[in-house]
Amino acid sequence: MEMQTPFTTSFGTQTHRDLLIVEARSGDRVGYGECVAGGQPFYSEEFTTGCNLMLQEVLLPLLVGREIGHPDEVSEILRPIRRNNMAKAAAEGAVWDLWARHQDVPLASALDDAPRERVEVGLSIGVKETDAELIEAVGTAVDAGYRRVKLKITPGRDLDMLRAVRREFPDVPMMADANSAYTLDDLKLFQAMDDLDLMMIEQPLAHDDIVDHRHLQAQISTPVCLDESVHSIDDARHAIELESCQIINIKIGRVGGLTDAKRVEALCREHGVDVWCGGMLETGVGRAHNVAIAASAGFTLPGDTAPSARYWAEDVIEPEVTMDRGYITVPSGPGLGYTVRGDRLDALTTSSFTIDQDGRSA
Repeated sequence: MEMQTPFTTSFGTQTHRDLLIVEARSGDRVGYGECVAGGQPFYSEEFTTGCNLMLQEVLLPLLVGREIGHPDEVSEILRPIRRNNMAKAAAEGAVWDLWARHQDVPLASALDDAPRERVEVGLSIGVKETDAELIEAVGTAVDAGYRRVKLKITPGRDLDMLRAVRREFPDVPMMADANSAYTLDDLKLFQAMDDLDLMMIEQPLAHDDIVDHRHLQAQISTPVCLDESVHSIDDARHAIELESCQIINIKIGRVGGLTDAKRVEALCREHGVDVWCGGMLETGVGRAHNVAIAASAGFTLPGDTAPSARYWAEDVIEPEVTMDRGYITVPSGPGLGYTVRGDRLDALTTSSFTIDQDGRSA
């Protein structure tokens, strides 16, 4: 799918997304999941083609034909397979949607006993070539009603750029996302950011680090938020015990699915650590999963689940995800609460496979 506008981070620039959708069938009902891995292994070691093969040859044959009483069982069935969290989350998400449809309840209600009726929405803005371009983009986001803005930073486009935006927007809730582009050698840079009243600095140091983040957090007042470093509830526990962060970004795909996202959220709530739901440039399928989990009690900060039209000229669901004054209403229909458009998926699909009851691929 072609993106509405290019999206630039410290990894590079994306103009389109190679996407992977999983359908789980039981009786006359269908549940949908989305694999959020990118086309190349930049954000993590997973990428779309690899996830497709993992689902086809390993993960889905373990699930098809089994009686599953509750979606939580999926994570246990797949746990012997190490990592491959985004591929696992795609399969598990489809089962969660399918189960909620069988129970005739919204996915948000299946995940939380008392979900919110609407969720706060923030916007992630990619790196711009000039401060003027970025200020214009932030102004557009503020006018649209977004509850906070996240600004991607990269060496050479960081402190001065953030200062320029803060001068223009002194009261707008604002955060910076480094996507692992810095080291502890940049301590003075982050100490200088303390004057900017940022909500947080997301994943400033290495993608697999918890210890160096501890040293950084001890020497700056701005909250550190971990993203790429947290792949499991154990990672979250270690980060909390070491005081490596004050906030955790929970991405369903990164932690291995909705079940483990719930576990991380519960752990953080127990320890008073704020969490929010990060986005991965999903279609409406993954976006609907994000809305559902973001309605849970522990998600205390605005997430990255912007409306469909922000990214796609035409989404794969109807109605598309929309926003009203910075909030998305949590759908009340069963499962995802949106209708997945088979015609749109068919038009976009370049290849597909089916796993039969015997675990064979066709």
